[in-house]
Amino acid sequence: MSSNSSSTRSSSVSSSTSLTWQTRLQGECTRLGYTPPRYEMFSDRRGGRTAWSSTVEVNGKTYHARYWYDGSYANNAKEDAAEVALQKLGIVPTPRSPYQPPSRYGTLQ
Repeated sequence: MSSNSSSTRSSSVSSSTSLTWQTRLQGECTRLGYTPPRYEMFSDRRGGRTAWSSTVEVNGKTYHARYWYDGSYANNAKEDAAEVALQKLGIVPTPRSPYQPPSRYGTLQ
């Protein structure tokens, strides 16, 4: 019985994670006739830990991940780079910054 529930759980997890940024970028590259995206990982020793980031090359242009990630979340660096590439290619919208100029908050006294 427990093996049944775990297989159900894993199938629902895999279906909910099937549309990662990397998967979407791969699909768009195929649709546009580009070569498959090429990822490269980078590490940086910070204190006692290693941080990871990534770039992805799409159609001859390189896109950089915005952030550095702990080793156990290194795949998030690829996800970040893929999301940036999709935004720069105009396939997904770039989120607006939550920052608003101080003038919108009223005047300081």
